[in-house]
Amino acid sequence: MTLPLQHPALSATDPELAALIGAEEQLQADTLRLIPSENYVSRAVLEASGTVLQNKYSEGYAGRRYYEGQQNIDQVERLAIARAKALFGVEHANVQPYSGSPANLAVYLAFAEPGDTVMGMALPMGGHLTHGWGVSATGKWFRGVQYGVRQDTGLIDFDEVRELAIKERPKIIFCGGTALPRTIDFAAFAEIARESGAVLVADVAHIAGLIAGGAHPSPVPHADVISTTTHKTLRGPRGAMLMSREEHAKAIDKAVFPGLQGGPHNQTTAAIAVALHEASQPSFRTYAQSVVANAKALADELLARGFDLVSGGTDNHLILMDLTPKDVPGKVAAKALDRAGIVVNYNTVPYDPRKPFDPSGVRIGTPSLTSRGLGTEHMAAVADWIDRGVRAAGAGDEDALATIRAEVAALMAEYPAPGLTA
Repeated sequence: MTLPLQHPALSATDPELAALIGAEEQLQADTLRLIPSENYVSRAVLEASGTVLQNKYSEGYAGRRYYEGQQNIDQVERLAIARAKALFGVEHANVQPYSGSPANLAVYLAFAEPGDTVMGMALPMGGHLTHGWGVSATGKWFRGVQYGVRQDTGLIDFDEVRELAIKERPKIIFCGGTALPRTIDFAAFAEIARESGAVLVADVAHIAGLIAGGAHPSPVPHADVISTTTHKTLRGPRGAMLMSREEHAKAIDKAVFPGLQGGPHNQTTAAIAVALHEASQPSFRTYAQSVVANAKALADELLARGFDLVSGGTDNHLILMDLTPKDVPGKVAAKALDRAGIVVNYNTVPYDPRKPFDPSGVRIGTPSLTSRGLGTEHMAAVADWIDRGVRAAGAGDEDALATIRAEVAALMAEYPAPGLTA
């Protein structure tokens, strides 16, 4: 499938960069994207991201800016806030964080002092760098303690989490992560946070769209603060939001600005508003349910082909595979699958004996393929491609990978990607 030229001004001014963007558009159109943190945004979100709002500086908040000429910008930001509050049912929303990591850092600034104890899931177990992991600023400036998952089940042991929280008394407890294939029990975390005197932060960056679409329980009744990116399953631009109870509104807002940031990226705020509007439509609810249905169907097909899935399957959009039984390292498999037109990422698995840059696992997800319109009836073919690709990786069979790539491209041509055509 060849895409039409969409950037005439850019092509005239900087043909070298325009060619690179065009190549990326073609790549996204032709390949099967299975990275669970990626998605396709709509044409409307893309257009909002590239408007003249880019030209405006807007330090402060709506009605309280440090620059004049905010008549329209204030309305854009208020619209995004109102839509976030309505969609997620929260009392307060801040749509200014530049990305997920700065949003989480704002949480630390709001509720802790350097050196305080914070608690989150260990990175190798499926957590995120910003949940107090040692190589992150959050682990260097704060005392991070980590919980994990059981080696026999791949599930969180809440008795162990409670014991750790009571012993360590963290100021903040993070729940959520980047490689968690199961439903997050927000109520269980909230009970532990209350007992240990901690602020509970639900990092729902991966599952925000599933929550908005009713395909995953909401943390709103349980968490003090909710942190999320606005892309991934939410299908918005690369931005972030912090949501909270009203009692924490001032602390959150002050931490974002002036605590960490200057002027917000108004074009991103506008695109967030568009994505939130799209997520409020009935069709998005159908999408979120389909993401989960596709992931469960794909997991079943992979299990049938002898793959070892962490926790034995999935409840959400994400599948984490341990390729040790296949005798193919995760990095080798990921790079081979990429050559086959199947885009995944290599990933550590719990208790992984291999190093993070050369781990045992591969992480996949269904948000992008669901956005293209693929359904459960296609998951057997996807699993078959993955199976053949991993076997080809082990055998060094480049011809087999090329055959898979042609088959993938043929199916992708039948299901055009949102946002990539005029």
